[in-house]
Amino acid sequence: MKVFFRKIFIVYFTVLLFNDCNGPQVPTQNAVPNNSTVISVQYKKPPSGLTDTLAINYVAAIFFKPDSIQLEKIKSIKEKNIYETEVHNCYFLLHNARQVINKYWPGVHITETSKVRYLLFVKTDKRKTIIDLDNKNDDCGIILFNRKKDPELVDMMNIDTALGFYFGK
Repeated sequence: MKVFFRKIFIVYFTVLLFNDCNGPQVPTQNAVPNNSTVISVQYKKPPSGLTDTLAINYVAAIFFKPDSIQLEKIKSIKEKNIYETEVHNCYFLLHNARQVINKYWPGVHITETSKVRYLLFVKTDKRKTIIDLDNKNDDCGIILFNRKKDPELVDMMNIDTALGFYFGK
């Protein structure tokens, strides 16, 4: 567990270091003020193109990832280093979550999916909730479901705490 967080820590500070390599920009005396507007580019996950639905009527942690075609679309719109970092982070965060769930929450069934677009959650009282994964802007993630509460997308970095808050009494 310590090794995992150490790796995440190293990756995080490596990215910070690369972003700050040029140092602060010091204006020269002859510099012309830049009156341009900064436009922030918002990332929107490309749609999967899938139409299948996975029904969940059991206590579960749903691990979702993009399908291979969607992954190629994501790769084509992201910078190479950002794409590689996010794929790496998804792998290790999902791996860590799997270990935590298996060790501390063995009654929670782990279901992995990359081949469906919709998740249909059926509660014990027969009420249903549908989640369209194309509307989740995360490339990968975990949705918890206990059949009583609404399904919840959780922060994978804090999976230990999220599991306790969601499944705890």
